[in-house]
Amino acid sequence: MLKCSTSLWSADLANLETEIKRVDPFSECFHLDVADAHYTPAMLFFPDLVQALRPHTAVPFEAHLMCTDPLTWVDPFVDSGVDGIIFCYDSLGDIHAAIDAVKRHDKLVGISLTLDEGVELLDAYWASLDLVTILGTPVGTKGTLMDPSIPDKLRQARRHIERAHATTEVQSDGGIRRNTVPLIHGSGADWIVPGSLMFKEDPQEMREWLDSL
Repeated sequence: MLKCSTSLWSADLANLETEIKRVDPFSECFHLDVADAHYTPAMLFFPDLVQALRPHTAVPFEAHLMCTDPLTWVDPFVDSGVDGIIFCYDSLGDIHAAIDAVKRHDKLVGISLTLDEGVELLDAYWASLDLVTILGTPVGTKGTLMDPSIPDKLRQARRHIERAHATTEVQSDGGIRRNTVPLIHGSGADWIVPGSLMFKEDPQEMREWLDSL
């Protein structure tokens, strides 16, 4: 069964408390895209906002650090109440140091790969990673179609993880639509990051459809 890490970027940002409570029963996690207007052109979630949202749900938060110098943001986001940190592969220098920075807080750690980054880049790290996030659209974009290469890339990630005898879970982020979810499901992903699929549809009906796949 696919699990949902619901992207709050697609929520009504002026009514986040209401939006969170509306989709809370249908989400295993909330995905917080953190953008600094340098690594990506957007500016999104910051620690004080995350801390303000934390009391409104018991569902875990994961912060996707789409920013330069992401290690400086680990402690502030952990302090704000997140349960996991996802780094962008190409924003890191010492990957082991980044993983250790999160594990020291006993939080989950993941790494995201852009469209042109192969899953083999993580072969030295599978044993330490809780999650790999396969981006299906250009980083920091919204409302874009999923690249057709993604189902095969998800299958590749699963093969590499199994070969490493690791327990890393596979997440598909970007272009999550009614027509792409069955392809993602069939490719062995554990998670999707639904945005408009959750917030623009009836979330209960959508989740019932998802669970029927």
